[in-house]
Formats: sequence, C-alpha cells, structure tokens
Amino acid sequence: MESMLNKLKSTVTKVTADVTSAVMGNPVTREFEVGRHIASGGPGTCWRIYDGTKKSTKQEVAVFVFEKRMIDKYQKFEKDQIVDSLKRGVQQLTRLRHPRLLTVQHPLEESRDCLAFCTEPVFASLANVLGQCENLPYPLPPDIKDYKLYDVEMKYGLLQISEGLSFLHSSVKMVHGNLCPENIILNKSGSWKIMGFDFSISSTNPSDAEPKYTCKEWDPNSPPLCLPNPEYLAPEYILSVSCDSASDMYSLGVVMHAIFNEGKPVFKVNKHAIFKSFSRQLDQLSTMNPTLLNKIPEEVRGHAKMLLSVTPNVRPDADQMTKLPFFDDVGATTLQYFDSLFQRDNLQKSQFYKDLPKVLPKLPKRVVIYRILPALTSEFINPDMVPFVLPNVLLIAEECTKEEYVRLILPDLVPVFKQQEPVQASNMILLIFLQKMDLLLTKTPADNIKNSVLPMVYRALEAPSVQIQELCLNIIPTFANLIDYPSMKNSLIPRVKSACLKTSSLAVRVNSLVCLGKILEYLDKWFVIDEILPFLQQIPSREPAVLMGVLGIYKCTFRHQKLGIPKEHLATKILPHLVSLSIDNNLNLNQFNSFMVVIRDMLSRMEAEHKTKLEQLHLMQEQHRSLNISNPGNQSEEAKNPASSGNQMEDVFGSTGVNGKENGSTSTASQPNRMSLTLEEKQRLAKEQEQAAKLRNQQPLAPQAIKPGSATNTKTKDLTSSLLNSMASLNSLSLANTARPAPVQGSTVSAFASPGPMMGPMGVQVSNGFNQSMGFQTGVMGLGMRPSGPGLYSGMATTTSAPNFGAFNQGTNQAPDMSALDSLFTPSQPKVSLNQMGPKAAPGTNTPWRNQFGSGQNTQTQMHSSSTGGGGAPSGFGAQANPFFSPQNFSQAAAAASLNQSGIKHSASSSNDLKDLFG
Repeated sequence: MESMLNKLKSTVTKVTADVTSAVMGNPVTREFEVGRHIASGGPGTCWRIYDGTKKSTKQEVAVFVFEKRMIDKYQKFEKDQIVDSLKRGVQQLTRLRHPRLLTVQHPLEESRDCLAFCTEPVFASLANVLGQCENLPYPLPPDIKDYKLYDVEMKYGLLQISEGLSFLHSSVKMVHGNLCPENIILNKSGSWKIMGFDFSISSTNPSDAEPKYTCKEWDPNSPPLCLPNPEYLAPEYILSVSCDSASDMYSLGVVMHAIFNEGKPVFKVNKHAIFKSFSRQLDQLSTMNPTLLNKIPEEVRGHAKMLLSVTPNVRPDADQMTKLPFFDDVGATTLQYFDSLFQRDNLQKSQFYKDLPKVLPKLPKRVVIYRILPALTSEFINPDMVPFVLPNVLLIAEECTKEEYVRLILPDLVPVFKQQEPVQASNMILLIFLQKMDLLLTKTPADNIKNSVLPMVYRALEAPSVQIQELCLNIIPTFANLIDYPSMKNSLIPRVKSACLKTSSLAVRVNSLVCLGKILEYLDKWFVIDEILPFLQQIPSREPAVLMGVLGIYKCTFRHQKLGIPKEHLATKILPHLVSLSIDNNLNLNQFNSFMVVIRDMLSRMEAEHKTKLEQLHLMQEQHRSLNISNPGNQSEEAKNPASSGNQMEDVFGSTGVNGKENGSTSTASQPNRMSLTLEEKQRLAKEQEQAAKLRNQQPLAPQAIKPGSATNTKTKDLTSSLLNSMASLNSLSLANTARPAPVQGSTVSAFASPGPMMGPMGVQVSNGFNQSMGFQTGVMGLGMRPSGPGLYSGMATTTSAPNFGAFNQGTNQAPDMSALDSLFTPSQPKVSLNQMGPKAAPGTNTPWRNQFGSGQNTQTQMHSSSTGGGGAPSGFGAQANPFFSPQNFSQAAAAASLNQSGIKHSASSSNDLKDLFG
C-alpha cells in the first residue's frame, strides 16, 4: 500500500512539475489555472492540451502549450521559423469566428519557455481518438484509450468539417492548406472543430468571384513543423505547386478514409523522397482499386472516390458535400438542429423538444450525455422553455449512472426545483417532476432530497390546482418507501390530512384517503392509532366515496399484520364511528354490506381476544383456588389479612359478578403470594388452627326450658334439640373448610370470612345460638340482592340482609297464617315460635331477635327499604334460594345468612320446608 502511495505521489509531483515548468512565467497563468495534461493536437501534435479554469469566473477552458525545449535540436533560425509558423496559425484562428472553428478564449501569450493560448473546453484531437499517441500523457488516459467513434459521430463530424470548409472557402476566401486529424479538435460536447491555420492561404483577389491562391513550393530541407502533413496533401501541391479550394476537398477525402480505416491515410508517403512518392500516388489514384474504399459506407463511397480524384475539377465542393443524403441521418440531423438552436424562436424550439423523446433512444449514450444534454440544460435560463426541455432531461437522467446524474444533471436541476414563476410554467414543471419522482428520489443524494425535492412535493400538495393535488396524491404511494420516516411523519402526512380537510374537491378528498391507505404500511402502529384514525372522524363530508375511503383505512389498519387495532380502541372509538357511518342514507346495499363485514370482523376479533383474556384469568384463579384447598390454613390467614379481601371475593364469586355476569376486570397482579410465609405468620396460623379445632369440639348450648306444661316442653325440647344439632353439625362442616358445591343456578351467592362477631343493626352483636363471642362466616343470599352500603366490600363486612319470607304474602295486610304448623303439634299443645329456639334473654332486655320479629307488614316495609336489589324490586327468597329447602346449602359459607336481622314472615310453605328437614 505504501509503495502505491509513493508511486502516486511521484506521478502527481512529476505532472505538477511538468505543468509548472511548461507555463512558468507565461502571462496565461495570471488569469487561468492550469490543470492536468489531457491531449495533444496541432501540426505534428506539437501542442500539449491541458484542462484549466479561469480564475475570475471559474469558467472551464483548455490551455494549449507549446514547449520550446521540443525544438532545441534545431538551429536558431529554424527555431524561429517554427515559432513564427505556430504563432501565425494561432493568430489566424483567433481572428476567425465560426461554430465549426475552434473558439479561442484567450489569445496567444509567449514566454521564454513556451507559447500558450486558451480555447473552449477540449476533449482531444481526432488524431488522438484515432490512435495517434504522440505528445500524450503517460499512462494514456482511459477515456481516450477506450474511445470509439459511433457512426452518428462520424457522419456528423464529417458534416461539421464540410460546413467549416464551406465557411472558409465561400465566406473567408481561404484555403486551409493542412486539413488532417491533428488539426481537427473534438470539444467537450463532441463537436468537431478546425484549427491549425499555420499553412492557410488567403485569396489574392477576395473581391473577385473566382479567388486565386498562391502556394509555396515544397522545401524538403525545412523542419517538419514548418511543412504541412504530406499524407493528407493534394497531389497538385507537390507536382504543380498550385492549390485552390478543391485541394482542401482532397484532404477531406483522405480524412474520411482515415476515419473509417482506423486512422490510416490512403497512401504512405516517404518524406525523404516526396516527389517520387507523389508520382506513384498519382498513378494509383488514376487507376484506383475498388477495394481501397471498401470500409467507407456505400452511400458515400462514390463521393469519397470523387474527392480523391486526381483532377481538382471533379471533386465536389464543400457546399455540395453538406447536402449529401448520407448526412440526412436522423441522429446527424438532430445534432445539426441543436447547433442552430440559437437561430430558432420559442415556437420552433418547443415543437422540436416535443419530438425529441422519440429520437433520444436511437442515439448513443455518449452522444446524448455530452452532446445533447448540455444544449438542453442551457435552455433552463429561459423559463418559458423549461416545461418543454425538462422531460428530455429527465429521460436522459434515467439512462445515466448516479455519479453521472449528480455530476452532469443535478446542478442544473436544483434551480428548476425552486422555480415558481411564471405560474403556468411552474405548474407544468411540478407535474413533470411528480411523474418522475421515483427517479429523483433514487438518484438524488439525501441532502438534496431534503432541501430541494421534498419541498417541491409539499408545494404541490398545497398548490391551488386540483389537477396537481390529485396527481401528487396519486403518485406519493409509489415513492413512499424512498422518503425518510421523519419527513413523512412530520411534513408529508400533515399536508395530506390538511388537503383532505380543507379542499372543496371530492376527488382530492377521496385521493387523500386512498393515499393514506396506501402508505399505512410505512408508518408505525401507534402513529396510525394516534394521528390517522382520529383524523377520520374529523372529515366533514358523507359522500359514499369518502365513506368507503374511511372504511378502507380502518380495514387496512385492522387487518394489517404490522399495525392492527387494540380491542380497547375498537370498542370505544372505531366501532361506534363505523356503526354510525354504516347507516348513512347515501350508501347502497353493497357498500352497506362492506361496512357490516368489517364491523363483524372487528366484533369477532374483539370477542375472541377478550374471551381469551378472561379464560386465562379464570385459569389463574382456579390455580389459586386449588392452592387454597391444598393448604386450608391459608383461609384463616386471609381472614386476618385485609389486603387479601379482593382475592377472597374472587374465591366466592369465581368469574361471576354480583349481577350474574362475567367480570374479567379482576387483576391477577394484586394477588398475594400465599406460599411465602414468614416464621411469625406460620406460628400465628398454627395458633388459629388450634383455636378453631377447640371450637369445633365444643358442645352447643341447650336452649332454656319453657315453663308451660312438661309434655309440651319435652316435645319442644326434642324438636329444638334436633334442629340445633343439625345446625351445629352443618356449621361444623362449614368451619372445617369443606368443599363448597357450585351455587344454585339462578341465584347469586357470595360469602367471605368475617374476622369478628356478626353485628346487627345499630352495632349490636348477634348471637348464633352456640357461642356469642364466636364469629362465623356471613353472607348475602337472594335473587338479585346486593349488599347495601357505599362499597361492595364494606357493605358485605358490616350489613347482613336476611331473606324476606314475607315476599310470599306481598300485597296482603292479614296477620301471618300459622295454621300450617298445626300438623307438627297436637291441638292441646301451645305453638312455639322460632324466636323461642334461641337463648332466652333476660327480662326487660330488648334483644335484636325480639325486636326484629314484628308484624308482617312492618317487616316487609323494613326489608323493602333496606334490601332492594339493583333492579329496584324488593329482595326476597324463592323456593330454590330458601336455605331450609336444600340442606346441603348449609355447607356453604353463605349459609350463615339464615340468621337474619330483619324478621321472618311465616307462610304456608314453611311447614313443608320443616317436613323436608326433619321428616
């Protein structure tokens, strides 16, 4: 790597030294920067050609340099002769101005070491292109080494030389005298230009119709640079020392032969025996071998033979050559028209530019880029012509590489991106650019896209022309993948939304929705949910096309794999909007069906997702419940842990809420970790279990004896004892944490552990008949009952609603009918009310039990005011909800609710209940 760098450094140093030494001290260097050595040309290719720039304007030029050290081998008078000849040729070229002659930008300057002058930018000489490498840099530049002339270039080049000769012969009355490949220069755009007027001969009588030319006799002793190239010289120069305009036409014929024969002239000339060589050449031309011109195209072969005729009068003149059918080629004609554009008006130019796209594909790329493109971009200074020129420039840009596009086209396009005047031309320019937007975004660098291209797109979205807005909205999706995300989110989308809301054109509004729908895939999910979907509800119009566009965006977002809509948004925002749109009267049947298909899909997915969530939650609850069953001690711990009240309620309700509907709002994140107990908690749990075991083994208290007759007391005691024993055994089973059966269908059962004694109204403790200080589970049972109080948990913990047996007799004001109990007692035995089964209170005390057993009407009124369900109807027990109807209900934690606080209204069905219980 280091060796390569050293080699490069030495090469650059050598080239710089050569350039510096060549032009050092020359006045040309005061105004021009001299660059690298690119080519050679002039008589004997003695002029070195460098590229350069003008210091003041940065204009590109070519610097021709002749180094005097090349002629050091000659004597002084010969050196002076050579220098004078070269200076004469440059001075003559400087005086002449024509498109077919090389244009001089700065006249000849002489210094001690060199001659130098500046011209228009040059590529190379025709001699270099045809393989003549004298005085060229080493290594040979690849653009010259690989350069091959195309047919259209050869045709048009010969036409240009013919036009240049026609100008010299007809207008200037001058014979060039040394027309050869060394004196034909190809400029940067590919045009062929004539130079090398060192041996030019002017007419001695320019005012006369027939000009006369006098030429010098050939001097073989003169230096080669003081003589024309004999291989391209007409025979009459040497043999008869005469010349005229036909002599230049002979030279043109030899140049034509060299172009089609890889740079070879018709004959080789021995410069040391020039006369002998020309005599032999004259004989060969008189009897020309047909194979000599085989490589020249057939349509011009006859004219080439005439140009090489020995007799000057037979040769066609330059004006006749320009009119040959051979030059009527479409490519040559096109190039010729470009060279004469400055003579055309805008109407003629516009017509030509309209037809140009048909011709461009037929031309070689090099010709298009270096010959046609500069002519097109030069028209950008004429605003009225830009709409006609721009399509051709963009067509050329498609065939260019990115590097060529950035170097040759983009600098001229940047001002056009910003052009806004005149308005009509500006609108046409926007349309053209929008149609080629993919090309611009693909080949334009990111900085230029951000600074020039995208602002033009934004301007099109805000344009007053509906046509431009429609076109812009239609093509934005085609290049949306090429726009960077910040620009799309912050600049493009807001303008599309604004165009949709502010326009009065239905087409623009619909195209805005279609545009948004097509570019959804390039946006992220939450941007669509936060910015695009809410925007749809702001659209004011309700035309069917607009509604279908809105539906399309919802549908694309909903079904797109990357986007999607969360079920919360579906339920709260999307579906309500879609349902309201679906019943619009402007929709036809098919459009309505399209709405309903999307709505059903959304509902189905929302149902599936939420059902899956609830199933997963239910599974977690079941796993949690199974852990509680396997470790009974956790119940007492939960009873003392208020933080677990939510989990206790879930254990009772399962996945069913207080209204009998699924409730999936319970959060599993708040469930405590019941398996991770500290040592202190384990000790407390063991102590509580021990106390619970003692309570289960304790015998229930017998009710106080009733004073009336002994026989009656005996039967009553037997009945009461049997009832209490059954209740005690069932309560013992409940306290032992036995498995609870599923709730009875149609009823709502809820229960949770109560950490203290059950409290009645006004805060009075309620005795359970066994141990007044012992707490037990209480609950709420009923059809459609809901605990009273400000909150669900607080209401359950403080208030116990008893079943209203009086509901069976609602609507009557009669006293309770107790006749149904007669079958249980003999006629002579007094009846025993249920309130006598509990412990007898001291005389004078006002117990809750006694106060609560009032009249049926009062009890019903109290229940109606305190135990009304959510539907507003009075709460009450049905047959299945009656705790006395099904004995197994006592095993549930909610069975404690049978110890009511609001009184019992007897009915005829109570006897049947007791029969089912006691047989």
